[in-house]
Amino acid sequence: MKELLQLLKQNARLSNAELGAMLGKPEQEVAKEIADLEQQGVIRGYSVIVDEELADRDTVSAYIELKITPQPDCGFDELARIISGFDEVESVTLMSGGYDLGITISGSGLRDIAGFVAQRLATLDGVLSTRTHFVLKRYKEKGIFILEEPGDERGVYL
Repeated sequence: MKELLQLLKQNARLSNAELGAMLGKPEQEVAKEIADLEQQGVIRGYSVIVDEELADRDTVSAYIELKITPQPDCGFDELARIISGFDEVESVTLMSGGYDLGITISGSGLRDIAGFVAQRLATLDGVLSTRTHFVLKRYKEKGIFILEEPGDERGVYL
């Protein structure tokens, strides 16, 4: 299972036949294993990794640190669920250390992100403070290198 999941993380577009060849298993066995992992909720979905600079130069991403007050009977879960429901939000994680929730969001510009933080996030009951970090450049996402290796322009001189 671990090897199959690692291969799917690297390239979810591999066919069951290709995965079977890599794992030394019949295609049907791989298909059943994937279906079982989906049924159990281990595999939650499949996604694509996009180089936003090439796809849309206007997209801005940010990482937001939130300090929040845990709610009675549900701790951080209810506020995390509410925040997860916003379309701009790509991920929400409970953190240890200096803040409680880490949120990754994307928007069409700095004002879009700033408006989301000021009007929608900071106004939620239980949010004590926010700290926003804008993403300047992505080098690696989910184990995949985004930044192309620069060519060596020095040349060879004899």
